[in-house]
Amino acid sequence: MSIALLLLVGLVLLYFGAELLVKGAVALARRMGVGPLVIGLTIVAFGTSMPEMTVSIQAALSGSGDIAAANVIGSNIFNVAFILGLAALICPIRITAQIVKVDIPIMIGLSLLCIGLLHDRGLSRPEGLLLFAGIVAYTCFAFYLARRNPSDAVVHEAEEMLEKEKSDWLAPSAGRAIGAVLAGLVLLVLGSKALVTGSIRLAQAIGLSEAVIGLTIVSAGTSLPELATSVVAAMRRQPDIAVGNVVGSNIFNILAILGTSSMLVPWSAPGITTVDLCVMLGIALLSLPFMWSRLTLSRLEGALLLFCYGLYLAWLWPK
Repeated sequence: MSIALLLLVGLVLLYFGAELLVKGAVALARRMGVGPLVIGLTIVAFGTSMPEMTVSIQAALSGSGDIAAANVIGSNIFNVAFILGLAALICPIRITAQIVKVDIPIMIGLSLLCIGLLHDRGLSRPEGLLLFAGIVAYTCFAFYLARRNPSDAVVHEAEEMLEKEKSDWLAPSAGRAIGAVLAGLVLLVLGSKALVTGSIRLAQAIGLSEAVIGLTIVSAGTSLPELATSVVAAMRRQPDIAVGNVVGSNIFNILAILGTSSMLVPWSAPGITTVDLCVMLGIALLSLPFMWSRLTLSRLEGALLLFCYGLYLAWLWPK
């Protein structure tokens, strides 16, 4: 199979795998009487990050630590600089106080933690356990905040999915929902394997490092669910979802994806540079004053974020 076809097949399988997994899990949770708050904070919030999760785990198992790390670092840069930049360019985004006071500072702090843990360009099992404990703590914290504010956007997003699910083909049968979850997991595994294999072959064919391929093609490809969600949310004037989806995904990427992959297989990523890590931190830091000013991400600020992403690609590609 050609490299381009491998990459395309991998991305398609990841997309449909994530869709089946989320829809099946939502349908199953609904039949079990689970409320929209729990569904929103678990299935909906983490579902769009499943492509990144499976790709990083597959890369770690294949001995490609550069791709495992670059997938997360590149996705975090792409999410803020490109996705939020594009969403703001389409429509200026109103920002809630919780985002700038709580979630973005957490994202910045975790970016600093990531730089500290990756100073030796690798993650051990104890470091992975530390990160995984962090996602458990963050999820509990998110539940606490959401219960204090039941109108949280993530609940509304889950309720929308539940309304759609009532007429969905999965709704009448728990067996169909379980089958969709299993099928989604299989597609995610197959898709991640195809994408990682294609990425390694592409790196070898054109003389670029696995890290560069991971920071660009792989990270952008696995971030397509976040891109679609945030752009549609911006067009529908749902700013909490547009911003919360990106910030929540970045937090999940560092804690859950880096944590899980290194718990399974400790890996090293010598191709990741200090510049890559500093760009991830810098973009996170830049987003705070942009969103804090008038609690709005304007079109101009969106254009500046896109410009920063373009500069990073220009620096990265010749390596």
